Amino acid sequence: MVDRRTLFPAIAGLATGAMSLLRSKKAEAAAVAPQRVGFKGDVELRGSSARNERLPSLDLESQQDFLTGFRSWNQASFRTLAPKRMEQRLRERGLDPATDQPMKTILDIADNDAVLGLAAHTWLNCQYFSWKTIQDHFHADADRYFDELEAADKLGPGTLELHPDMKLPDHTKHEIHIMPGGYVGDPLGGYMYHYGTNNFYTGKNNKDELHTTYANSVPVPQDGVVKRVLDVGCTIGQLTVALKERFKDAEVWGIDAGGPMLRYAHMRAVDLGVDINLAQRLAEDMKFEDNSFDIVTSYILHHEMPAEISKQHIREAFRVLRPGGVFFPIDFYTGGNKPTTFAHQKYRHYWDMRWNNEVWWDEYAGLDLLGVMREAGFTSTEDGPPAWIGPKNLLGIKPA
Repeated sequence: MVDRRTLFPAIAGLATGAMSLLRSKKAEAAAVAPQRVGFKGDVELRGSSARNERLPSLDLESQQDFLTGFRSWNQASFRTLAPKRMEQRLRERGLDPATDQPMKTILDIADNDAVLGLAAHTWLNCQYFSWKTIQDHFHADADRYFDELEAADKLGPGTLELHPDMKLPDHTKHEIHIMPGGYVGDPLGGYMYHYGTNNFYTGKNNKDELHTTYANSVPVPQDGVVKRVLDVGCTIGQLTVALKERFKDAEVWGIDAGGPMLRYAHMRAVDLGVDINLAQRLAEDMKFEDNSFDIVTSYILHHEMPAEISKQHIREAFRVLRPGGVFFPIDFYTGGNKPTTFAHQKYRHYWDMRWNNEVWWDEYAGLDLLGVMREAGFTSTEDGPPAWIGPKNLLGIKPA
């Protein structure tokens, strides 16, 4: 059995002090709502809605409903207002908004403008409060959720491979999206990630609709053979599960550096009765045998890692794919769109990187992903099937 509180000692010193915040509390006797597929030890305090278990308290659900609505309002209002404001300020300085302006000019405008500042400030604070309210609840009742994870650890269908003593590279330890503890630092991080990203998707992914759409977009090798599929950077396994539901006869794997993500992913897959294999491994060192997969895919992975690690991962993907196998990354700039020269969008990317901890945004924006795929040996094209953004997507085929 995995030790609940010493699961990831290598990163115990993260600034959030997430481990020290967890308070031991006896599980309270409570009537558990009817389970979906379920397992002994499954916690569903308020039942489920479609594929999601409802948040454990009405208070927390109300908070998240409000924050989701606030995020929707912010995006709808400021996505129209803020770009117009930036354009107005540029014209006031005698500058052409249609030309690529230096960041120094853009930041000078934004730093002295209440509308632009408010747009960023309200979005970021919504993000912060979404994480905080979720974390506060799950930490306050930590033992109940540790019990749930431990009950699922050894169950199937599917397998779970964790490495508590694994030396994690520094790039895996950043608190991406200002999520406390990041993907590796809070043992209950899987719960936080799931419900926090439900807020991010503004309620449009509560049945894993988006991940199912992406899984159904993944192309298959020309010979039609799909026996093994790999989802890299799988976090809580939503795409991994959707790939298994599409390729029912295939062996489907998901890997991630984040042990807390994988542990939650396994518990959720057990609860859904879906047979997937999850392993704590690095995208740049996957430790699978050569020529062993028919498909390697990922969702919004590459912009969350340094450019050099992306290059290493692409070489690894080439190595583990069999001849004729498909590499299909889904991310920003894989759908035919290019890094922006639009002043407000450059500003938004800046504060996303600076304040929302999207650490490698600039590196990713400057990465020729298609060129890297070709350098690795793929026959690559920009005309793959659509996935997330744009009417097409990057696609790599390992030559036969």
